[in-house]
Amino acid sequence: MAGKSIRLTALAFFSLSIFAADVCAAPGEVVMTHGSMSTTSIPLWLTEDQGLFAKHGTKVKVVWVRGNSMQIATLASGETQIAYGGATTALAAAAGGSELKIVASFTSRESLDLVARPGIASPAGLRGKRFGIQSIGGGVWKTAAVWLEHFGLDERRDNIQMIVIGDVTVLSQALETGRVDATVVPGFLSRRLAEKGFVILGSSEKTKLPSVGMTLLAEKAYVQQNSETLQNVLKGLIESTVFLARPENKPTVLRTIVKHFKMTDSAAAEGAYQDVLSLVRLEDYRKPYVSVDGLRTLQRLMATQSPRIGDVKVENLVDATAVRRLDESGFFERLYGEYRVKQP
Repeated sequence: MAGKSIRLTALAFFSLSIFAADVCAAPGEVVMTHGSMSTTSIPLWLTEDQGLFAKHGTKVKVVWVRGNSMQIATLASGETQIAYGGATTALAAAAGGSELKIVASFTSRESLDLVARPGIASPAGLRGKRFGIQSIGGGVWKTAAVWLEHFGLDERRDNIQMIVIGDVTVLSQALETGRVDATVVPGFLSRRLAEKGFVILGSSEKTKLPSVGMTLLAEKAYVQQNSETLQNVLKGLIESTVFLARPENKPTVLRTIVKHFKMTDSAAAEGAYQDVLSLVRLEDYRKPYVSVDGLRTLQRLMATQSPRIGDVKVENLVDATAVRRLDESGFFERLYGEYRVKQP
């Protein structure tokens, strides 16, 4: 535990030395981090841009940090209160002794496509090749592992070399320049790569791979003491997905995409919009309860890289109190009624 504390302290100090100006919260403000510049972050950005956190009674400051370790460190230090991140973050933190809780899960399907360089015509061609990821044990790595397993491949047995490169934009560039032979990226990037002759070996829209994707995370003590705040944060995030799915809101969603991705290419912005719309529709207005079975699948995959993760009791990672209270209060029915959508 002492070693863990030293590592977390070092990480927290490093992250805060870089992000101190951004992370510092105003009185009564909740600071939420996200560590991925990908399609899955669009609902979070939309919630912030449309004032949906404030609508539901909570001041939230959204801050981007680089990678899962930064999210864990700033939560542990108390400088941030909530993380919008992958379930892999919680599993890795739990294996290291952290008491993170997964409050909700917004995606239950894999959302990245498997793309390879020209000349690799089938998944079998990935044997002995270089596979670009963002971090070992992170969300991109997890999706890569799920795709490999789906196609009957094994990273070690088939000598597939996982190479840490960067986020999905950097991974796309690395594939184009030949630094890696394959990677996983959102659909708007995979389509652009396909236009240049790269091969989409696996489409997340066509092959619906079950998963536990983007989640809401917080320290155990914070969850126990701030149930109402978490419910309000969830209300904003859940409403953003319903807002996003309405066709008349497309121009607003596109403005958020252009702003946060700093895009100048209207075709790329349209592609990102279609991707996040597909992601939301795949969920079919699912209430954001966390699948323990899905977590066990992730645990099995991650334990191949870090055996200690295999010792984590995944059922203890989940705290469904906030989602359950929203459910029991009739929030979902009222929200669907407000937006005139068919209830699942």
